Amino acid sequence: MAKKVEITLVDDLDGSTADETMLFGIDGVNYEIDLSGENAARLRSALAEFTAAGRKTTTPTTTLARRQRPGITSPAKIRQWATENGYVVNRRGRLQAEIELAYHSSNS
Repeated sequence: MAKKVEITLVDDLDGSTADETMLFGIDGVNYEIDLSGENAARLRSALAEFTAAGRKTTTPTTTLARRQRPGITSPAKIRQWATENGYVVNRRGRLQAEIELAYHSSNS
């Protein structure tokens, strides 16, 4: 049996149907907001003077992709710990949940 999934975007300001997702950033923080056409136009209008005077930049994606999120332990580090603590670990692939749980329990 086939399934059909439909996603409806909702305007984050007023709850109406959103037409687009907008991305913007300020003070080093990036934001994403779903807006109707009317609210998207309001945001563009509010920022127009500043975007006209500002410089476009790009985010170096390789730097972002390599940067570890805080609180996330690399699988290599968990594998090393597991091997040192007597667990049998595959060199590749997903780590077993019990090994991850044991690692986090012993390192918290």
